[in-house]
Amino acid sequence: MSASRRLPRRAFVRRSLAAAGLAASAAPVARAEDAPAAESAKDAASLPCGLIGKAKISRLLLGGNLIGGWMHARDLKYVNSLFKAYATEAKILETLQIAESQGINTVFETGGNFVEKYNRTMGGHLQFIPHIEVKIQQSEQALKDHIKRQVDTGAVALYVWGESSDRLVRGGAVARLGEAVVWAKEHGLPVGVGGHSLLVPMACEKEKIPCDFYVKTLHEDTYFSATPKHLRKEFIWVTGGEGWHDNMWCINPEETVAFMKTVTKPWIAFKVLAAGAYLPREGFSFALRSGADFLAVGMLDFQIKGDCEEFRAAFKRYQQRERPWYG
Repeated sequence: MSASRRLPRRAFVRRSLAAAGLAASAAPVARAEDAPAAESAKDAASLPCGLIGKAKISRLLLGGNLIGGWMHARDLKYVNSLFKAYATEAKILETLQIAESQGINTVFETGGNFVEKYNRTMGGHLQFIPHIEVKIQQSEQALKDHIKRQVDTGAVALYVWGESSDRLVRGGAVARLGEAVVWAKEHGLPVGVGGHSLLVPMACEKEKIPCDFYVKTLHEDTYFSATPKHLRKEFIWVTGGEGWHDNMWCINPEETVAFMKTVTKPWIAFKVLAAGAYLPREGFSFALRSGADFLAVGMLDFQIKGDCEEFRAAFKRYQQRERPWYG
């Protein structure tokens, strides 16, 4: 892949903001085409959809980092403050409106307060999938109370936050992860498990944790700032060390693709652009042909229309693929 084909998303943001003068992210279940139409007149008909539990989810979700107020910046220390100067409340609400108009019907992970306000004040119908933060030393009641608060955001599904799952599996607390899933499922919603490490879904499958879907990072590893292979190690984003510079979230894409072919649950892939190291055309194509069923992607307002167009084109290209479509 030539360097001329890659324009890191952070560089694109900087150029765009500068140009604007700073003026103003088992077997296949039933397919969503069989599900009832959603309430919104701007239903996700313009994007392909799938089912997670009974919820009809656009296969491209709006990632929550850029709604919740945080973005990956590698070693550029000013990027988060630059982003926050741009992403005012009005801009975030506008971003949600653009996303829904393009067929995205679900916001993923964070930003539930903005989703609620958008739906209430601007007539939106966006759905929300929040994360559950689970800690090894957390009391059962504290975790159950936290789960209930996340349910009360109006969630259509829940999932155990990837950072939590990584730490639990690394710490040998897979049973705690299973308890969190069971307690969350008591609310009648589908519950997933997230992770940056491939060891997370592997542990869940081995221990038969009754999650309904997985949330797992997936991106290629050919970009110039990727951690060199000889320095890659599991949980490097937790432990730090040589080779980790906020720059890599799937250290073994080939192994991830191979393992997920054995999994018969829907898979939401995230970090598919390696936080801007790949263009959407590249990242979306790799993720969909490799078996991901849904993509959660952080998008700024001016990126959404083009990203949705790229997603539609990639989805059409990879209708037939080795891993069946789930959801």
